[in-house]
Amino acid sequence: MATMTAPLTPTKHAVGGAFLVVDATAAECFFPEDFSEEQRQIAKTAAEFATNEILPVSDAIEAKDFAVTRRLIREASALGLTSVDIPEEYGGLEMDKVTSAIVAENIAKQGSFSVIFSAHVGIGTLPIVWYGTAAQKQKYLPKLATGEYVGAYALSESTSGSDALNARTRAVLDADGKTYTLNGEKMWITNAGMADIFTVFAKCAAGAGKDGAGEDGGDKEEKLTAFLVEKGTPGFSVGHEEHKLGIRGSSTCPLILADCRVPAENLLGEVGKGHRIAFNILNIGRYKLGAAAMGAAKGAFNHGLQYSKERRAFDRPICEFGLVQEMLADCAAGIFAGEALCYRTIGMIDAALKGVAGDDTAEIQKRIEEYAVE
Repeated sequence: MATMTAPLTPTKHAVGGAFLVVDATAAECFFPEDFSEEQRQIAKTAAEFATNEILPVSDAIEAKDFAVTRRLIREASALGLTSVDIPEEYGGLEMDKVTSAIVAENIAKQGSFSVIFSAHVGIGTLPIVWYGTAAQKQKYLPKLATGEYVGAYALSESTSGSDALNARTRAVLDADGKTYTLNGEKMWITNAGMADIFTVFAKCAAGAGKDGAGEDGGDKEEKLTAFLVEKGTPGFSVGHEEHKLGIRGSSTCPLILADCRVPAENLLGEVGKGHRIAFNILNIGRYKLGAAAMGAAKGAFNHGLQYSKERRAFDRPICEFGLVQEMLADCAAGIFAGEALCYRTIGMIDAALKGVAGDDTAEIQKRIEEYAVE
């Protein structure tokens, strides 16, 4: 319960963190009951695709049969499920954030595929949507939208997981200014074993030559910078798959960059501004991660409910026992509350983004970041 009460102004979007000091009425909040007919149809399409196409091949997905996984991504793309966040001019649908979250929730019936899909449409694609040049967007976004390309995001290293700015991977601009040479290793990269395009972060000195020194011969501070690296680039290789306890069907590998030569036009954003890309992209992914977690929770609940009907003890199904009923009721209540929390937050984000031009990425990021507390 909020510590003080004040009315929200319906004509103005709610301020981030306002739930701490303001009691809003249900009419002022967005909930799943407020989905439009189009959003309900998209939810139905995504859920049916997950049920009819993904779940039947779950064993192949868990066995890391990436041919099956890539086929599913292409089929999801044909339904428009991978292109919700991509601008129309590059083959996308450019829909609202609630719809994007609805897709994430309903795809999450199979955990491994959900991770692969979310990494592709989120951290694998959004860096180019938000920070790419017109040429980069034209080159990569249509292929990502159709599933011809799978995307990945390479930030973490063995010495810099949460401490992302402590990266050791280094990029040096050649003397001719046409190529960057990257050296280092990235760890725990989702989709690495099947991706075609990677957003790779490395420390780079602005204006540095081949020896790492500035034009005046002095050392220049190296700062995090982002690059687009294609599979097959000389000096770029993918390490062995990690064998995980969960989400085993998703690809998780290290990346090795040994004198990896990346064209200068593949610089993403500005030299030294990679931290903005890294943190803003991770931040935007969290609201959809919450929705995907709710989708997985609903699946787990349905499995538990079905089991309680089939498992018998003392000559009756265990769903008739009060303690089991109480556990199921607790699960259902938690899912209801979590779902309401997710979509209220995403609804506030959409309200805050009304009137913002789709290409004004700085303002979009600013308004989404406002709801980091939520």
